[in-house]
Amino acid sequence: MDEPKQRPRILIVDQSRIVRATLIKLIRETYDFREEVNGEGGWQALVIDHSIQLVICALSMSLPLLDGDGLLVRARSSKLARLRQMPVLMIAGDNEEAKEHARALGASDFIASGIGTSELLARIDSLLRLARAQNELRENPERDAQHPDTGLPTRQRVEVQAAQAISHALRHDSPVSILVMGFDRFDALREQYGDDLAKELHKRFALMLGNKVRKEDSLGHYSGNDLSVVSPGTPYPACEAFANRLREAFAVANIAVHGQRLNLSVSVGVANIPVDRLSSAASLLGLAAERLKAAQQAGGNRVVACGSKPSSELPTPRLGHAIDLIKAGHETAVIPHLVKLGREILPFLELLERELKLGLPLAEIRKRTLDREQESKDTRHA
Repeated sequence: MDEPKQRPRILIVDQSRIVRATLIKLIRETYDFREEVNGEGGWQALVIDHSIQLVICALSMSLPLLDGDGLLVRARSSKLARLRQMPVLMIAGDNEEAKEHARALGASDFIASGIGTSELLARIDSLLRLARAQNELRENPERDAQHPDTGLPTRQRVEVQAAQAISHALRHDSPVSILVMGFDRFDALREQYGDDLAKELHKRFALMLGNKVRKEDSLGHYSGNDLSVVSPGTPYPACEAFANRLREAFAVANIAVHGQRLNLSVSVGVANIPVDRLSSAASLLGLAAERLKAAQQAGGNRVVACGSKPSSELPTPRLGHAIDLIKAGHETAVIPHLVKLGREILPFLELLERELKLGLPLAEIRKRTLDREQESKDTRHA
């Protein structure tokens, strides 16, 4: 008979008995625990108790003994790799300066004192999974390093790459952007055309992305058929613009099966540090994946980024992309946006008319465009 699997042990360090009791109540059904009242006691527990896999610690404690920052410093400077790499989840308020200081010291993530059960368990699970992935990659650097279908890094490696990029960004006050992207209605494609075609599409998707990301970016798998890009040094607006360019490029890609062009689209979820105010790789990747799901549920062929909400209406394509869509036989994707695009191209037509004397009825084109725009506004406000 198999012995029951030992549950991970969490060390809780806080001078408040009430805080410790509250946290224990939230985790006791899932994890074993140990509690200490100050950083000195927490340090001794970490040294002697090898079953501890994660620390939850108050950011600061008004004690003459070691406080939370001091415990963090000792752990990160320890000669023991087990302690240097231990996930430390810190209980913090709204003091951003104190949190930035703790990040620089090596804090893994932060929680509020009133956190709920599901969120706390999710944070702990993410940090433990990342720690296990880092340990496995250090012990077996080539094991499961690449996805068998595409040759790209696996989810495990992506999390490690994201954690490294975020750690560097927090130390140097620089941004990190993460994209998680995937085909819209991929299950329907697989059901219609079979697994072999689905794998082939996935390979082409990976190849296209590989040709578009920078050398310093990390492209890999997130889950299922979704891919991710970790982009260090890329600020939020630039990353959202890049996500839209990827979406547009795939919309006009000529991918055919048995001579028949497939009508494919992709959606992208974008997350960014510092805009999203997260400090763990798992949290940032998870947020980007949630935004991808929201984009797909809103109809697909969308980008959902920091602060944006999925709209029922597709964004107006850039003029160059609209022309590419027409050339690729997707006029129906352009027709709903003709009025806005028409207004955008009018100055060009006027210059064309003036320089080449083409005799175009521009006044009538302008009038009909403005009339159609007004009709559209009246309809929306009705």
